[in-house]
Amino acid sequence: MNNPRPLDGITVISLEHAIAAPFCTRQLADLGARVIKVERPGVGDFARGYDERVRGMASHFVWTNRSKESLSLDLKQDSAQTVLEQLLGQADVLVQNLAPGAAARMGLSFEALHERFPRLIVCDISGYGEGGPYQDKKAYDLLIQSESGFLSVTGGPGEDQMAKAGCSIADISAGMYAYSGILSALLLRGRTGKGSRIDVSMLESMAEWMSFPMYYAFEGATPPVRAGAAHATIYPYGPFPVGDGNTVMLAVQNEREWASFCQTVLQRAELAGDPRFTTTALRVANREELRATIAEAFAGLTAEAVIERLEQAQIANAHVNDMQGLWNHPQLAARDSWREIDSPVGTLPAMLPPGRSNAFAPRMDAVPGLGEHTDKLLAELGYAPADIQRMHESGAV
Repeated sequence: MNNPRPLDGITVISLEHAIAAPFCTRQLADLGARVIKVERPGVGDFARGYDERVRGMASHFVWTNRSKESLSLDLKQDSAQTVLEQLLGQADVLVQNLAPGAAARMGLSFEALHERFPRLIVCDISGYGEGGPYQDKKAYDLLIQSESGFLSVTGGPGEDQMAKAGCSIADISAGMYAYSGILSALLLRGRTGKGSRIDVSMLESMAEWMSFPMYYAFEGATPPVRAGAAHATIYPYGPFPVGDGNTVMLAVQNEREWASFCQTVLQRAELAGDPRFTTTALRVANREELRATIAEAFAGLTAEAVIERLEQAQIANAHVNDMQGLWNHPQLAARDSWREIDSPVGTLPAMLPPGRSNAFAPRMDAVPGLGEHTDKLLAELGYAPADIQRMHESGAV
């Protein structure tokens, strides 16, 4: 499919590292944008060094950086700043998640840029946003999980059993709001002809995602308890052991499902009317007794036998997969979800972006090596080979 993509012709310059900004800009690249990733010469985005799990490349970096061009620039040198200025003159979007205040000190605030480049959209991603007592505070994913209250509702019931999310959820949330904010800013520019600024805070992004537990604890009410992999306020909803040593995840959401669960899955129809379990609130209050009853019923069954009963009863259920189970998931295979992309370490699998369109195919290009596109980009800007060589010799690129 060679149909035009929504962001074909849009150029994004990104001063990015870690996850939040790279995840945002990779999604813009998925839609066809040209993303020029500015990296420090010889070092690059520090996420390149997080691990070596993908044939020597970092897992985070491979995930968030395909389809980009890597330009190495030492922005402490005047010649490198000139290159960036030239690029911004041709760009539609600038994305940055440098340390608090760093972009402004480099003259890259929206206010400083808007006068020279009135159509440029500027997206600033930070831990806490501009203004307020936390604006200069350093922030990483786990720290925002903590500040946002996420840890208070995640993990086991004991005070020493709080648990972080197993993926970079605070970075991901900020990256998603930056991505959607940039799309909305492009739409707005189409009407007004002017660029605008998007100020994305990791804390506010996570606070939005925490709105259910916040409202549950409205006006000082008791917050949701930490319930491990189970649901804190609905039961039975979570993992249950079965007789073959595996675990099955299931979810009973209402009284009709509860009756069906008792009759078809537990094969104890009378349990539906047990006064300890007749409402969601009662099942939550008596979850330990109910859990023991369910575990007893499942003790002589395999995981597949339990899932077969759950399917028959139309009760939502799932396997508890590990990472290999996800790589090999039959639904992803059946939907042809995997593609191959190039990288400095050879061909790698990559999953199609969620939200498929019938109008275009997403861009799925290579993960760039550090500074791989520097010479090509400088040549596009009109630099002669001798000039490019001098910039290499000076360490500007």
